[in-house]
Amino acid sequence: MRTRTIWTTAGATLAVLAAAGFVMTALLGSDRTAAAPVTTPATTPATAPATAAPAVPHVDAAAVAKLPEAQYSAVIAGLMPFDRTVRSDTVFHLPADAPLFGAHRDRPVARLAAQDFLRQPTTVVGVERDGDWELVLTPARQQLPSAAGTTGAAAQTAAWVPVRALRETATPRSRIVISTTDQTVSVVNAAGTTLQRFDAGVGTADTPTPTDVTGYLEQRYVDPAQGTGDHPIQLTSLHSGAADEPYGGHDGGLIGLHWNATTSGTVSHGCVRLDADAVAAVNALPLGTLVTVE
Repeated sequence: MRTRTIWTTAGATLAVLAAAGFVMTALLGSDRTAAAPVTTPATTPATAPATAAPAVPHVDAAAVAKLPEAQYSAVIAGLMPFDRTVRSDTVFHLPADAPLFGAHRDRPVARLAAQDFLRQPTTVVGVERDGDWELVLTPARQQLPSAAGTTGAAAQTAAWVPVRALRETATPRSRIVISTTDQTVSVVNAAGTTLQRFDAGVGTADTPTPTDVTGYLEQRYVDPAQGTGDHPIQLTSLHSGAADEPYGGHDGGLIGLHWNATTSGTVSHGCVRLDADAVAAVNALPLGTLVTVE
């Protein structure tokens, strides 16, 4: 995509956003100024718990409201880098904004809003249960690549959420597997059987598509101005680990799956380029579907 902007062209959605006073955020090539990243003390990567889960601290609604929102353009150091792959998840919605906790789970470091940037219910993806806690993937960054040095920044983050803050909605039956080596995108079922496979264009050597990590389908929208026609752009929770803003805008370096006339080779800024049939196959999957890049 040449210029990427997170917004929807659906009239009904625009009306809701206008009524709410919602300001759309430019993702690629925008002249708007992005909000300064919010940071909190750094924590450690997400790992399987080795001892009994700690008790869930009480955090009232007023305290939750003061926490930085873990949304796609935020940088919150208290989140945990998530640098592994998983094959199953549970999808939740939120009845209210929910606190996010770091590795020690002693205090909240951020919050997930009950509604996302399109004013739709936020899709929350849980990958591990530990007592009264659920480990969820988040759409925010933990660190910018420019601050990470040669090691690069984590493409995906995670945090602990109290189970009582979640409302289970679904368990996806399929997942997406992207192979940067084969330059393909596959839809794989729970048994590991490949149901569909498509050619794909991936990131260049300078702006590679992140690998060895799992994220999820966060949201989708149509924006012909970005050169993707009437094919929905599929936003993932993954971010570029090599550049702060590889697309030159203010989108937080999001990795998307979208239509493009070129669907092979190392040709993108990190996004995955697909033909119309592949976009339709991904669009048929529910939000919260896992996206693993190999």
